[in-house]
Amino acid sequence: MVARYASAMRMMRFRLIAALGVVAALSTVSPVAYAGSQRDEQDAARRAMLDGQVMPFSLIKRRVDSTMGGATYLGSEFNPSSNRYRLKYVKNGKVVWVDADGRTGDIIGWAR
Repeated sequence: MVARYASAMRMMRFRLIAALGVVAALSTVSPVAYAGSQRDEQDAARRAMLDGQVMPFSLIKRRVDSTMGGATYLGSEFNPSSNRYRLKYVKNGKVVWVDADGRTGDIIGWAR
């Protein structure tokens, strides 16, 4: 009976170590994949700007900032299929997303 208990404990310990190894492997892959997708997005935005399809981001951000009334800028995303930027702000404790047309810099939508 003691031998069965010891064998069961060894098997449980092995499974726990294997599960921890899987978790560790997955947690190291995820940030790398995310960084790669960010890089692809930045490359797509740069290519679109160099091809004359969108305005430089700094001009678009400046135009949107002027309408946000002191909100804090948090970041942005670029959608290459529609040439749109989504800028993220915090205003009065609430997150606000502003969609801007990359070609004109005009605000085309808001979301809270």
